Amino acid sequence: MRYFLDTEFNGFGGDLISIALVPEDEAVEPFYEAVACSDPTPWVAEHVLPVLATRSLTRGELADRFAHYLIDDERPLLVADWPEDIAHALRLLITGPGQMVPIRSIRFELVDPGIMGPGVPGAVPHNAFHDAVALRAMVLAYERRVGVVPAR
Repeated sequence: MRYFLDTEFNGFGGDLISIALVPEDEAVEPFYEAVACSDPTPWVAEHVLPVLATRSLTRGELADRFAHYLIDDERPLLVADWPEDIAHALRLLITGPGQMVPIRSIRFELVDPGIMGPGVPGAVPHNAFHDAVALRAMVLAYERRVGVVPAR
């Protein structure tokens, strides 16, 4: 299944704050979790932290929940519109030197929203869940418009 991925992080190159996976199939429950951000940049403190809408987990708890969410999907495809979202998802799998959470397999696709045309901003800007919902809507609308059959 395809999942639309978005993350929020503490400034350019900063630590992960929240991550969302919104399935293509609206009947499947989405994934949205966060970790504590102890030293946010001023921009993050003003725009991201006030709209988190979930309690913070430890990084280990988040990694376990992330892997558990995807473990039963034989071929999950995570679609993102920014390279750092993919990097944060991959780093979340790493739990220590030479260790990672159990995951059957995982694939990623990076899309360029500039090519797809104007999208609708998320209902709550800078909230990973709402941004992932908006990404799903934009990608699916684009695919319908141009007759693209998504790779599965």
